[in-house]
Amino acid sequence: MSDESIPIQHDEPQGASNESLLFNLVYCSKASEGVENADVDTIIATSRRRNPVLGITGVLVFGGGVFFQWIEGPKAEVMGLVKLIEADPRHELFVILSTDEEVRERIFPTWDMELVGAENIQEVLQDAIETAQDQKSVDALQLLLDRLQTLSE
Repeated sequence: MSDESIPIQHDEPQGASNESLLFNLVYCSKASEGVENADVDTIIATSRRRNPVLGITGVLVFGGGVFFQWIEGPKAEVMGLVKLIEADPRHELFVILSTDEEVRERIFPTWDMELVGAENIQEVLQDAIETAQDQKSVDALQLLLDRLQTLSE
């Protein structure tokens, strides 16, 4: 099944969410057997076409057979996307690591969906911490960075 044939479903009508606050969600999943870099490239290409229309930005990390993604935007659109990801046969063992419903700034405002290699994620998170204005965003990013550093030790 191609990514183009999967419709985005919304839990609430577009525009019904509070415009001043954003929602972010971080998840991790295991790549299904046989998922290759070309599959990830397809995910990124589809995301870059869809996400601007939905008001979604974020970063996708892929490495060692694991997906790690930070998604931010209107809650209904983010949750609709998450439902698609959970149902996507390229993902297994989908786990939501964190959510925040009172986000006042985008961490990745210019990234419709950026692919970052696993070897570079700590640098990306550190840069995001340094540019974030909202303390809640800084705290969430620092927690993720700390978890990643613990895993790599």
